[in-house]
Amino acid sequence: MSAASATLTSTIFGNQNGCNRIWLEISYWPLGNVGARNFSTRATASSSSGKERKTHKRKSKRNEVKEEEKLSPVELDGGASTSTTTEASSVDLIKTRFDEVNPVGLGRKSRQIFDQVWRKFSGLGQISRTTRSEDDEATILMREGGPMCEFAVPGAQNTTVLVVGATSRVGRIVVRKLMLRGYTVKALVRKADKEVIDMLPTSVEIITGDVGESSTLKAAVEGCNKIIYCATARSSITGDLIRVDHLGVYNLTKAFQDYNNQLAQLRAGKSSKSKFLISKFKTQESLEGWEVRQGTYFQDVVATKYDGGMDAKFEFTEERKRAIFSGYVFSRGGYLELSKKLSLPLGCTLDRYEGLVFSLGGNGRSYVIILEAGPLADTSQSKMYYARINTKAGFCRVRVPFSAFRQVKPEDPPLDPFLIHTLTIRFEPRRQKAGEGPLPGKQDMRSFELILEYIKVLPTGQETDFILVSCTGSGIEDARREQVLKAKKAGEDSLRRSGLGYTIIRPGPLMEEPGGQRALIFDQGNRITQGISCADVADICVKALHDSTARNKSFDVCYEYVAEAGKELYELVAHLPDKANNYLTPALVVLEKNT
Repeated sequence: MSAASATLTSTIFGNQNGCNRIWLEISYWPLGNVGARNFSTRATASSSSGKERKTHKRKSKRNEVKEEEKLSPVELDGGASTSTTTEASSVDLIKTRFDEVNPVGLGRKSRQIFDQVWRKFSGLGQISRTTRSEDDEATILMREGGPMCEFAVPGAQNTTVLVVGATSRVGRIVVRKLMLRGYTVKALVRKADKEVIDMLPTSVEIITGDVGESSTLKAAVEGCNKIIYCATARSSITGDLIRVDHLGVYNLTKAFQDYNNQLAQLRAGKSSKSKFLISKFKTQESLEGWEVRQGTYFQDVVATKYDGGMDAKFEFTEERKRAIFSGYVFSRGGYLELSKKLSLPLGCTLDRYEGLVFSLGGNGRSYVIILEAGPLADTSQSKMYYARINTKAGFCRVRVPFSAFRQVKPEDPPLDPFLIHTLTIRFEPRRQKAGEGPLPGKQDMRSFELILEYIKVLPTGQETDFILVSCTGSGIEDARREQVLKAKKAGEDSLRRSGLGYTIIRPGPLMEEPGGQRALIFDQGNRITQGISCADVADICVKALHDSTARNKSFDVCYEYVAEAGKELYELVAHLPDKANNYLTPALVVLEKNT
């Protein structure tokens, strides 16, 4: 029985060449009273023609049946002695056929069959499937034909990612990781010469453009859902740093927003990534509806003895074309505030948005943002919520998510953005610190001047839209560190105020070594000094594409190390045991947003 099984195996998986194939037929029948099976094995050489082979087999079978009918039981019993010789010869032939089996070919063929079945099976769960023309079939096979099923990410087939800096140390690895997971990848390069083309996979769509020239970015962002920015200036010249690290990010975010707005207009709607304007202070009329108020936290007789007075004004200067809220508070426990009841368009509510963004020009003072929420019909039932912001000398953009607002009364429920109806900006002298202005030793903490440019609300979202690979400054020469960090910081600020969901990754000094071998530290505060491999940074970029905890977060990352006394890192240490480990979510969930 083992010889028959071996013969059948050799028949199915033997040499597939039609000229050299030898077909083995096995037939057996019951032997009446003898109680044993007589095996008759015949080998026929296959011809080059399929019809001749089939005809020959039919004739052989017919002759075999005739011979069987002629045999008597006695002859069958006598033939049992000759079956042993025939069986021995068939075993020798089977051993010869086993030597011709190619295990490499068997493995490759089985893998191809498995990949084909997996692609068909994964397509069953999709609601709709895009029809592909025969012209695109070769490109699809290049991207999907390899053994990459174990890397597949849900939703990757419907996501197009633009990689900027695809030939950089991190970008090259990012491109290949995206391809393995089934993403459609576009690469933005300055020159599409042969050297660049050879560095990228053939299925990557290469777009020629310059991040410093906004006119060349329209074709790059068209059809893209997400962007990973790995580009960096290759020299320390100030012009190159500004062009790549600052203007490059600004131009690309603007082009991406314009593309999303264009799509929204085609759908007769508004882009979900667009900010909603509450107030823009460009004319005298824009100040209408804002009210200046004053108050005090102490309503006793003692407070009046220390009442030095307070005053404030909110005006628009024609010379400087700015709206300025300024004043002073000399009273004990006093405060000044600027307030307005929000007037939203019909059908627009703030529960569709994530938070507020202020474009301010301050002198280092801190302010309290107060939101009143409740039914408009009865404002006496309104609840108050607050969050604190800091300004700096000069203009800055400050993001305040709705999740950062706390109840004034602890027993009140959490803030519901749907019920917000009043916005207030309050100045309190008792909350000021003497080191936040340009002249710490000569400041009067009781006076202030706040320049308002605009107030907007940020769109909400579950995933990040733009991933920026920045740096911590570690490992850069002292002579050029300040210039590099200044350009990097300007690019980060451009991304934060764009309205896109962002993730800013600041790795330590990059190292050329395999990823996933050492533990990582995720931290905020620019305190890390250790390096990290390019492969680990690329893996973080790919994992952050669909991780909700990575949206609107900036963080530093490096290899684990033992810190000096008093400088311990307190954030989560995440290990990378394998590619399937979801280490990013627990590492980022403890970090702050909008920092």
